[in-house]
Amino acid sequence: MKKFVNDPKQFVPEMLEGIALANPDTLAYVPEYNLIMRKDAPRDDKVSIVQGSGSGHEPAHVMIVGKGMLDAACPGDVFAAPPMDYVYETAKKLATPKGVLLLVNNYTGDRMAFDMGKEMAESEGVRTEILMINDDVAVKDSTYTIGRRGVAGNFFVIKAVGAASERGDDLEEVVRIGKKVNDVTRTMGVALTACTPPAKGSPLFDLGADEMEVGVGIHGEPGRERRKLAGADEIADELLDAVVDDLPYASGDRVALMVNGLGGTPISELYILYRRAHKQLADRGITVGRSYVNEYCTSLDMAGASITLVKLDDEIEELLAAPAEVPIRVF
Repeated sequence: MKKFVNDPKQFVPEMLEGIALANPDTLAYVPEYNLIMRKDAPRDDKVSIVQGSGSGHEPAHVMIVGKGMLDAACPGDVFAAPPMDYVYETAKKLATPKGVLLLVNNYTGDRMAFDMGKEMAESEGVRTEILMINDDVAVKDSTYTIGRRGVAGNFFVIKAVGAASERGDDLEEVVRIGKKVNDVTRTMGVALTACTPPAKGSPLFDLGADEMEVGVGIHGEPGRERRKLAGADEIADELLDAVVDDLPYASGDRVALMVNGLGGTPISELYILYRRAHKQLADRGITVGRSYVNEYCTSLDMAGASITLVKLDDEIEELLAAPAEVPIRVF
Protein backbone atom coordinates (compact mmCIF):
# COMPACT_ATOMS: atom_id res chain seq x y z
CA MET A 1 0.00 0.00 0.00
CA LYS A 2 1.32 3.41 -0.98
CA LYS A 3 -0.72 6.19 0.59
CA PHE A 4 -0.14 9.54 2.24
CA VAL A 5 -0.94 8.20 5.70
CA ASN A 6 0.64 8.55 9.14
CA ASP A 7 -1.14 6.48 11.77
CA PRO A 8 -4.15 4.82 10.06
CA LYS A 9 -6.15 5.42 13.25
CA GLN A 10 -5.65 9.16 12.74
CA PHE A 11 -6.59 9.12 9.05
CA VAL A 12 -10.03 10.68 9.54
CA PRO A 13 -9.13 13.24 12.25
CA GLU A 14 -6.12 14.47 10.28
CA MET A 15 -8.23 14.78 7.11
CA LEU A 16 -10.91 16.75 8.97
CA GLU A 17 -8.35 19.03 10.57
CA GLY A 18 -6.88 19.70 7.14
CA ILE A 19 -10.29 20.60 5.71
CA ALA A 20 -10.89 23.08 8.53
CA LEU A 21 -7.43 24.63 8.24
CA ALA A 22 -7.92 25.09 4.49
CA ASN A 23 -11.25 26.89 5.04
CA PRO A 24 -10.74 28.98 8.20
CA ASP A 25 -13.31 31.63 7.33
CA THR A 26 -16.23 29.29 6.66
CA LEU A 27 -15.74 25.99 8.51
CA ALA A 28 -15.22 24.91 12.12
CA TYR A 29 -13.91 21.55 13.33
CA VAL A 30 -15.06 19.88 16.56
CA PRO A 31 -12.68 16.92 16.95
CA GLU A 32 -14.64 15.24 19.78
CA TYR A 33 -17.42 14.36 17.32
CA ASN A 34 -15.62 14.31 13.93
CA LEU A 35 -17.74 17.37 13.27
CA ILE A 36 -17.25 19.79 10.40
CA MET A 37 -19.79 22.63 10.55
CA ARG A 38 -20.44 26.00 9.03
CA LYS A 39 -19.02 28.83 11.13
CA ASP A 40 -22.30 30.71 10.78
CA ALA A 41 -24.35 27.73 12.02
CA PRO A 42 -26.76 27.33 13.61
CA ARG A 43 -28.95 30.09 12.22
CA ASP A 44 -32.36 30.74 13.72
CA ASP A 45 -33.86 31.54 10.31
CA LYS A 46 -33.25 28.15 8.70
CA VAL A 47 -33.52 24.40 9.16
CA SER A 48 -30.10 22.87 9.85
CA ILE A 49 -29.17 20.14 7.36
CA VAL A 50 -26.89 17.39 8.76
CA GLN A 51 -25.40 14.30 7.11
CA GLY A 52 -23.09 11.67 8.54
CA SER A 53 -22.23 8.27 7.05
CA GLY A 54 -18.76 6.76 7.05
CA SER A 55 -15.60 8.44 5.87
CA GLY A 56 -13.88 7.31 2.69
CA HIS A 57 -16.55 8.71 0.34
CA GLU A 58 -15.12 12.20 0.02
CA PRO A 59 -16.11 14.76 -1.09
CA ALA A 60 -19.22 13.31 0.56
CA HIS A 61 -20.02 14.61 3.07
CA VAL A 62 -17.50 16.73 4.95
CA MET A 63 -16.35 18.59 1.84
CA ILE A 64 -19.84 19.82 0.94
CA VAL A 65 -20.56 21.71 4.14
CA GLY A 66 -21.43 25.27 3.20
CA LYS A 67 -24.09 27.71 2.10
CA GLY A 68 -26.85 26.00 0.14
CA MET A 69 -25.67 22.49 1.03
CA LEU A 70 -24.98 20.90 4.42
CA ASP A 71 -24.74 22.84 7.65
CA ALA A 72 -22.71 20.06 9.26
CA ALA A 73 -21.30 16.58 8.74
CA CYS A 74 -20.30 14.14 11.48
CA PRO A 75 -18.75 11.07 9.79
CA GLY A 76 -17.57 7.87 11.40
CA ASP A 77 -14.32 6.09 10.62
CA VAL A 78 -13.64 4.81 7.11
CA PHE A 79 -16.72 2.89 5.92
CA ALA A 80 -18.19 2.96 9.46
CA ALA A 81 -21.32 4.72 10.65
CA PRO A 82 -20.80 7.58 13.09
CA PRO A 83 -21.37 6.67 16.74
CA MET A 84 -24.76 7.60 18.12
CA ASP A 85 -23.29 10.29 20.38
CA TYR A 86 -21.77 12.06 17.34
CA VAL A 87 -25.26 12.36 15.86
CA TYR A 88 -26.78 13.39 19.19
CA GLU A 89 -24.18 16.08 19.93
CA THR A 90 -24.28 17.38 16.37
CA ALA A 91 -28.08 17.68 16.46
CA LYS A 92 -27.82 19.63 19.73
CA LYS A 93 -25.12 21.96 18.38
CA LEU A 94 -27.09 22.60 15.18
CA ALA A 95 -30.48 23.03 16.88
CA THR A 96 -32.57 25.97 15.68
CA PRO A 97 -36.19 27.02 16.21
CA LYS A 98 -36.92 25.73 12.69
CA GLY A 99 -35.45 22.30 13.47
CA VAL A 100 -32.77 19.89 12.26
CA LEU A 101 -33.02 17.52 9.29
CA LEU A 102 -30.82 14.41 9.52
CA LEU A 103 -30.02 12.87 6.13
CA VAL A 104 -29.24 9.15 6.30
CA ASN A 105 -27.94 6.86 3.57
CA ASN A 106 -29.79 3.56 3.91
CA TYR A 107 -27.32 1.30 5.72
CA THR A 108 -28.07 -0.60 8.90
CA GLY A 109 -25.38 1.06 11.02
CA ASP A 110 -26.26 4.56 9.86
CA ARG A 111 -29.95 4.02 10.53
CA MET A 112 -29.30 2.75 14.04
CA ALA A 113 -26.95 5.63 14.90
CA PHE A 114 -29.26 8.32 13.55
CA ASP A 115 -32.44 6.84 15.00
CA MET A 116 -30.89 6.73 18.48
CA GLY A 117 -29.26 10.15 18.09
CA LYS A 118 -32.58 11.64 17.00
CA GLU A 119 -34.40 10.09 19.97
CA MET A 120 -31.88 11.47 22.45
CA ALA A 121 -31.87 14.92 20.87
CA GLU A 122 -35.66 15.06 20.93
CA SER A 123 -35.63 14.13 24.60
CA GLU A 124 -33.82 17.43 25.14
CA GLY A 125 -36.29 19.41 23.09
CA VAL A 126 -34.44 19.46 19.74
CA ARG A 127 -36.91 19.29 16.89
CA THR A 128 -35.56 16.74 14.41
CA GLU A 129 -36.63 14.73 11.37
CA ILE A 130 -34.87 11.93 9.48
CA LEU A 131 -34.88 11.53 5.71
CA MET A 132 -33.68 8.19 4.31
CA ILE A 133 -31.87 8.12 0.96
CA ASN A 134 -31.99 4.90 -1.09
CA ASP A 135 -31.23 5.55 -4.76
CA ASP A 136 -29.18 2.42 -5.60
CA VAL A 137 -31.04 0.10 -8.00
CA ALA A 138 -28.40 -2.66 -7.92
CA VAL A 139 -29.88 -4.71 -5.08
CA LYS A 140 -33.07 -4.81 -3.08
CA ASP A 141 -31.20 -5.80 0.06
CA SER A 142 -27.72 -6.77 1.26
CA THR A 143 -25.80 -7.57 4.42
CA TYR A 144 -25.09 -3.85 4.79
CA THR A 145 -28.57 -2.46 4.23
CA ILE A 146 -32.24 -2.67 4.99
CA GLY A 147 -33.57 -2.18 1.49
CA ARG A 148 -31.78 -0.21 -1.19
CA ARG A 149 -28.51 1.54 -0.47
CA GLY A 150 -27.95 5.27 -0.49
CA VAL A 151 -25.17 6.20 -2.92
CA ALA A 152 -24.25 9.11 -5.23
CA GLY A 153 -27.85 10.23 -5.69
CA ASN A 154 -27.73 11.61 -2.16
CA PHE A 155 -26.01 14.69 -3.61
CA PHE A 156 -29.21 15.75 -5.36
CA VAL A 157 -31.21 15.36 -2.15
CA ILE A 158 -28.61 17.40 -0.25
CA LYS A 159 -28.60 20.12 -2.92
CA ALA A 160 -32.38 20.39 -2.99
CA VAL A 161 -32.97 20.43 0.78
CA GLY A 162 -30.00 22.74 1.25
CA ALA A 163 -31.49 25.25 -1.16
CA ALA A 164 -34.94 24.97 0.41
CA SER A 165 -33.48 25.48 3.86
CA GLU A 166 -31.44 28.47 2.71
CA ARG A 167 -34.55 30.26 1.46
CA GLY A 168 -36.27 29.73 4.81
CA ASP A 169 -38.65 26.82 4.19
CA ASP A 170 -39.99 25.13 7.32
CA LEU A 171 -38.98 21.62 8.36
CA GLU A 172 -42.06 19.87 6.94
CA GLU A 173 -41.54 21.52 3.56
CA VAL A 174 -37.83 20.68 3.48
CA VAL A 175 -38.64 17.04 4.25
CA ARG A 176 -41.28 16.99 1.51
CA ILE A 177 -38.78 18.28 -1.02
CA GLY A 178 -36.12 15.77 0.04
CA LYS A 179 -38.55 12.86 -0.29
CA LYS A 180 -39.69 14.12 -3.67
CA VAL A 181 -36.13 14.22 -5.02
CA ASN A 182 -35.22 10.85 -3.53
CA ASP A 183 -38.29 9.29 -5.13
CA VAL A 184 -37.20 10.28 -8.66
CA THR A 185 -33.47 9.53 -8.27
CA ARG A 186 -31.83 6.25 -9.29
CA THR A 187 -28.18 5.11 -9.39
CA MET A 188 -26.15 2.10 -10.54
CA GLY A 189 -22.38 1.59 -10.21
CA VAL A 190 -19.57 -0.64 -11.44
CA ALA A 191 -16.12 -1.35 -10.00
CA LEU A 192 -13.00 -2.13 -12.01
CA THR A 193 -10.74 -2.49 -8.95
CA ALA A 194 -11.16 -2.88 -5.22
CA CYS A 195 -10.34 -0.10 -2.75
CA THR A 196 -7.75 -0.17 0.04
CA PRO A 197 -8.82 1.15 3.47
CA PRO A 198 -5.84 2.67 5.35
CA ALA A 199 -6.37 0.52 8.44
CA LYS A 200 -6.46 -2.70 6.39
CA GLY A 201 -3.52 -1.95 4.14
CA SER A 202 -4.69 -4.29 1.38
CA PRO A 203 -7.57 -4.38 -1.12
CA LEU A 204 -10.98 -4.91 0.45
CA PHE A 205 -11.90 -7.68 -1.98
CA ASP A 206 -10.35 -9.63 -4.86
CA LEU A 207 -11.21 -8.63 -8.40
CA GLY A 208 -9.31 -10.16 -11.30
CA ALA A 209 -7.46 -8.02 -13.82
CA ASP A 210 -10.07 -8.92 -16.47
CA GLU A 211 -13.13 -8.69 -14.19
CA MET A 212 -15.62 -6.02 -13.12
CA GLU A 213 -18.25 -5.96 -10.38
CA VAL A 214 -21.56 -4.70 -11.81
CA GLY A 215 -23.78 -3.04 -9.23
CA VAL A 216 -21.04 -2.68 -6.62
CA GLY A 217 -21.75 -0.82 -3.37
CA ILE A 218 -19.62 2.11 -2.27
CA HIS A 219 -18.09 0.00 0.52
CA GLY A 220 -17.25 -2.81 -1.88
CA GLU A 221 -20.48 -4.74 -1.28
CA PRO A 222 -21.33 -7.31 -3.97
CA GLY A 223 -23.54 -6.17 -6.80
CA ARG A 224 -25.63 -7.98 -9.38
CA GLU A 225 -22.80 -9.98 -10.92
CA ARG A 226 -19.07 -10.25 -11.43
CA ARG A 227 -18.05 -10.79 -15.02
CA LYS A 228 -15.46 -10.11 -17.69
CA LEU A 229 -14.44 -6.52 -18.34
CA ALA A 230 -16.28 -4.88 -21.25
CA GLY A 231 -15.80 -1.73 -23.31
CA ALA A 232 -16.89 1.65 -22.01
CA ASP A 233 -20.01 1.84 -24.21
CA GLU A 234 -21.22 -1.59 -23.13
CA ILE A 235 -20.68 -0.71 -19.46
CA ALA A 236 -22.52 2.60 -19.83
CA ASP A 237 -25.40 0.85 -21.60
CA GLU A 238 -25.74 -1.75 -18.85
CA LEU A 239 -25.72 0.83 -16.05
CA LEU A 240 -28.12 3.10 -17.90
CA ASP A 241 -30.54 0.29 -18.76
CA ALA A 242 -30.77 -0.68 -15.10
CA VAL A 243 -31.40 2.91 -14.01
CA VAL A 244 -33.85 3.93 -16.76
CA ASP A 245 -35.98 0.80 -16.44
CA ASP A 246 -36.26 1.06 -12.67
CA LEU A 247 -38.33 4.23 -12.13
CA PRO A 248 -38.96 3.97 -15.07
CA TYR A 249 -37.86 7.07 -16.98
CA ALA A 250 -39.69 7.55 -20.27
CA SER A 251 -39.67 9.44 -23.53
CA GLY A 252 -40.48 13.07 -22.91
CA ASP A 253 -38.80 13.16 -19.50
CA ARG A 254 -36.22 15.81 -18.66
CA VAL A 255 -33.45 14.58 -16.36
CA ALA A 256 -30.26 15.43 -14.55
CA LEU A 257 -27.48 13.03 -15.56
CA MET A 258 -24.56 12.38 -13.22
CA VAL A 259 -21.50 10.28 -13.98
CA ASN A 260 -19.73 9.87 -10.65
CA GLY A 261 -16.19 8.59 -10.19
CA LEU A 262 -15.53 6.17 -7.36
CA GLY A 263 -12.10 7.59 -6.48
CA GLY A 264 -9.58 6.03 -8.85
CA THR A 265 -10.99 6.80 -12.30
CA PRO A 266 -9.56 9.59 -14.50
CA ILE A 267 -12.13 12.23 -15.33
CA SER A 268 -11.42 11.66 -19.01
CA GLU A 269 -12.88 8.16 -18.68
CA LEU A 270 -15.93 9.56 -16.88
CA TYR A 271 -16.60 11.79 -19.88
CA ILE A 272 -16.39 8.76 -22.20
CA LEU A 273 -19.14 7.15 -20.12
CA TYR A 274 -21.10 10.41 -20.09
CA ARG A 275 -20.90 10.67 -23.88
CA ARG A 276 -22.50 7.28 -24.33
CA ALA A 277 -25.14 7.77 -21.64
CA HIS A 278 -26.17 11.15 -23.07
CA LYS A 279 -26.55 9.71 -26.57
CA GLN A 280 -28.50 6.70 -25.35
CA LEU A 281 -30.90 8.91 -23.41
CA ALA A 282 -31.45 11.05 -26.52
CA ASP A 283 -32.26 7.91 -28.50
CA ARG A 284 -34.92 7.11 -25.87
CA GLY A 285 -36.44 10.59 -26.16
CA ILE A 286 -35.13 11.62 -22.72
CA THR A 287 -33.66 15.12 -22.52
CA VAL A 288 -30.63 15.87 -20.33
CA GLY A 289 -31.38 19.18 -18.64
CA ARG A 290 -28.50 19.24 -16.16
CA SER A 291 -25.13 17.47 -16.35
CA TYR A 292 -22.71 16.42 -13.60
CA VAL A 293 -19.37 14.71 -14.28
CA ASN A 294 -16.93 14.50 -11.39
CA GLU A 295 -16.24 12.67 -8.14
CA TYR A 296 -19.18 13.17 -5.78
CA CYS A 297 -19.45 10.02 -3.67
CA THR A 298 -16.32 7.86 -3.84
CA SER A 299 -15.01 4.64 -2.37
CA LEU A 300 -11.47 5.71 -1.45
CA ASP A 301 -9.26 4.73 -4.40
CA MET A 302 -11.65 2.35 -6.19
CA ALA A 303 -11.54 2.51 -9.97
CA GLY A 304 -15.13 2.59 -11.11
CA ALA A 305 -18.10 4.82 -11.76
CA SER A 306 -21.81 5.18 -11.24
CA ILE A 307 -24.60 6.70 -13.30
CA THR A 308 -27.41 8.64 -11.64
CA LEU A 309 -30.60 10.04 -13.14
CA VAL A 310 -33.00 12.50 -11.54
CA LYS A 311 -36.37 13.20 -13.15
CA LEU A 312 -36.67 16.98 -13.29
CA ASP A 313 -39.62 19.31 -12.96
CA ASP A 314 -39.64 23.07 -12.50
CA GLU A 315 -39.43 22.84 -8.70
CA ILE A 316 -36.51 20.39 -8.58
CA GLU A 317 -34.60 22.17 -11.34
CA GLU A 318 -34.92 25.52 -9.57
CA LEU A 319 -33.51 24.01 -6.36
CA LEU A 320 -30.61 22.33 -8.17
CA ALA A 321 -29.76 25.63 -9.86
CA ALA A 322 -29.75 27.64 -6.62
CA PRO A 323 -26.36 29.04 -5.51
CA ALA A 324 -24.13 26.93 -3.26
CA GLU A 325 -20.76 27.66 -1.67
CA VAL A 326 -18.67 24.69 -0.52
CA PRO A 327 -14.92 23.92 -0.38
CA ILE A 328 -15.16 21.45 -3.29
CA ARG A 329 -16.79 23.05 -6.33
CA VAL A 330 -18.73 20.02 -7.47
CA PHE A 331 -22.17 21.63 -7.92
